[in-house]
Amino acid sequence: MTSSRILLVVAALAAGAGAAVAADETSLEISIKDHRFSPGELHAPADKPITIVVKNLDSTPEEFESKALKIEKVVAGSAEITVRVRPLKPGRYHFVGEYHEATAKGDLVVE
Repeated sequence: MTSSRILLVVAALAAGAGAAVAADETSLEISIKDHRFSPGELHAPADKPITIVVKNLDSTPEEFESKALKIEKVVAGSAEITVRVRPLKPGRYHFVGEYHEATAKGDLVVE
């Protein structure tokens, strides 16, 4: 087998492994409108990686923050971000919109 063919086989195997990991991941979406999260509670299975897409429907920026999850990311107005969360044990993980903590509150419930 030539070295270029070996590289193609290795690349194909790596791509397949990446797809297997992505298939095992839980994808969630949440939006921010009028400085509130919707939905206010997200649910995910325990011990699996989680991806959360945060869409800011307001024109002003917000910061998605969770001390429990060790996440702090700014979402520009009328923009979205993707947050990757490590596999978690069962529990309730609180998050806030730091710029409007009085109204922007939510929980990630892992079961």
